[in-house]
Amino acid sequence: MNAHHSVSRRALLTGGLATGFVLAFHLPLRAAANEPVQKDATDGKFAPNAFIRIDETGRTVLMMPQVEMGQGTYTSISAVLAEELDADWSKIEVQHAPPNDKLYANPTFGLQVTGNSNSIRAWWMPLRKAGATARAMLVQAAAAQWGVEPASCTASKGEVAHAASGRKLGYGELALAAQGQTPPKDVAVKDPKDFVLIGQPLKRLDTPDKVNGKALYGIDAILPDMKIAAIANCPVFGGKVGKVDDSAATKIAGVRKVVVLDDAVAVIGDHMWAAKQGLAALKIEWNEGANAKISTKDVWDDLRKASEKDGAIAKSTGDIAKALATGDKFEATFELPFLAHASMEPINATVRVTKDSCEIWTGTQIMTRVQSEAAKAAGLPIDKVIVNQHLLGGGFGRKLEPDMVIAAVKIAKQVDYPVKVIWTREEDIQHDVYRPVYRDQVTASLVDGKVAGWKYKVAGSAVLARWLPPAFQKGIDIDAIDAAVDAPYDFANFHVEYVHAEPPAVPTGFWRGVGPNNNVFAVECAMDELARKAGKDPIEFRKSMLTKNPRMLAVLNQVAEKSGWGQPLPARVGRGVCVQPSFASFIATVVEAEIDDIGEIVLRRVTSVVDTGIAVNPDTVKAQIEGGLIFGLTAALYGEITIEKGRVQQSNFHDYRMMRINETPKIEVIVVKSGEAPGGIGEAGVNAGPPALRNAIYAATGVALRRLPIDRKLLAAGRKA
Repeated sequence: MNAHHSVSRRALLTGGLATGFVLAFHLPLRAAANEPVQKDATDGKFAPNAFIRIDETGRTVLMMPQVEMGQGTYTSISAVLAEELDADWSKIEVQHAPPNDKLYANPTFGLQVTGNSNSIRAWWMPLRKAGATARAMLVQAAAAQWGVEPASCTASKGEVAHAASGRKLGYGELALAAQGQTPPKDVAVKDPKDFVLIGQPLKRLDTPDKVNGKALYGIDAILPDMKIAAIANCPVFGGKVGKVDDSAATKIAGVRKVVVLDDAVAVIGDHMWAAKQGLAALKIEWNEGANAKISTKDVWDDLRKASEKDGAIAKSTGDIAKALATGDKFEATFELPFLAHASMEPINATVRVTKDSCEIWTGTQIMTRVQSEAAKAAGLPIDKVIVNQHLLGGGFGRKLEPDMVIAAVKIAKQVDYPVKVIWTREEDIQHDVYRPVYRDQVTASLVDGKVAGWKYKVAGSAVLARWLPPAFQKGIDIDAIDAAVDAPYDFANFHVEYVHAEPPAVPTGFWRGVGPNNNVFAVECAMDELARKAGKDPIEFRKSMLTKNPRMLAVLNQVAEKSGWGQPLPARVGRGVCVQPSFASFIATVVEAEIDDIGEIVLRRVTSVVDTGIAVNPDTVKAQIEGGLIFGLTAALYGEITIEKGRVQQSNFHDYRMMRINETPKIEVIVVKSGEAPGGIGEAGVNAGPPALRNAIYAATGVALRRLPIDRKLLAAGRKA
């Protein structure tokens, strides 16, 4: 079979397809880095572009187009800017950029959005040029003042120097003069060998305030006369409010008002306790609607039926039918559950609405979308909506949705004071926008110990069809098949299909790791089973098919060495491996796990080697891989949202478990030195953990699990594979 067409999210988001898609659907890529800013925002400052402000004192403010949710972006983006600006790192201040797609749209997406491990990848070159342009203008200003050639001047740590005369001027002293300089049209950026900040283990700029309590998250917003609201959303997906008896609630001290929306009820109080007590005292009759009988079984029955259909072809090379007709055939199906985000900071938004304005305080991954959706909810022009961005106490994709802000605006419209709407943990978990259930089918054939044919069908939600409809083309969700079409191996006969299958009623959205979190699991688990079928060591089996992927092969070789791969282990202890090229990074991971006689799992050790290109801040790279591994392993061990009678059954951390400190394994992360452009790092670890753990269990017990979360009942001693 010859190639039909090849569509991958990576190709769309990083290559030529991005331009074609974006232009076609009127979401032009923004070249904001050197775009002038409004004059009234720059008076008294050197503001050569939207990202840099230097005043006469030398105070250097860097405007952050991406949000900080724990991933270290504010420090890394600042390092990129400061490197080329040759700024004094000790004088750097960071500010949230306001919502403004014209100035701050992510160059990849054309929207002001943070996600997809994309911040450094997207801004790497635009911000380097922005910093270098500003540095050139400061040098020009100094040279003009001294009557020398700019080329005879150098810049370092916030100063311009003229070595021949020994003169120096600080950036603050040059700020006003530099503002009058003409920006160079095509400024050169540094050779990486000259970096002084990039590649160093920089202390994070956001850490001191987080340690001393000064950091402001959305939930920390406090306004004069502000009240607090607790909210109860209809427990059944798609249900509505019927009747509300608030007679008892309004008698509770501190309760101010009961607000009834179409699908939710909120109680506004002087404080959270009053609001919660009031909410508990309400008698609400819900019109549960058509989804009141839906269960997890219904969801899986529908998905399994849908997955038997032929899918839209995402990629096909070689002759897959002929290849699968030869050699030893292998078939396996992998199933992944709904997952909640459960960010540490509960869902919240503070809103003040007047007849001609709406002001919002929150932490969001989508500032401009929040602004536009709030404008619709408030019935106001978009320029009447102000969004005050705060730090996010975790995002994981949940704050790529505006629902919490929309609800808060609707509540705040009904009172004449600002309201902070807080979702309890139970409301958050039971009314999330969940990681979809996925069903991934792999059919392969083995010839001479290698994969001769690989057919992979993904069935599940099309999150992009809802979130960014123009990206859903030809029946293919490019997120759902991302790591399926970009598998790292040398498969000559290769075929990937996608079946669009939405679950009944349950809302689905992006979850940390995004599309690859289902693909990597299926691919790497299938590869382990194929290795065993071929009678090969799992790492040697993979290496034999990575000959065209030297970066992937290199990290795999290194993780084999660092993890002690091949060294003897006790009974019921195993090592499992996973490789993945995700978000333009290459990561190989080995998990070592022990399974006791009743099937409980002890994570003994995790080793990851990552080639992420130039590591802007190696400490952050390590931290992100460590955190991602724990996040993904937690989901593999415990994560599942189940539905009964149209309701989510889990409600808090007692039944939606997180990994605890005493369960966390020793983790070693080795960052490879590289001169390649930086890759994404926030999500790769999430996707590495589950398949590596599953493969460790496979090695220790011989049980080939094909569903998550891990079912301990299948792992008791004496069970056969």
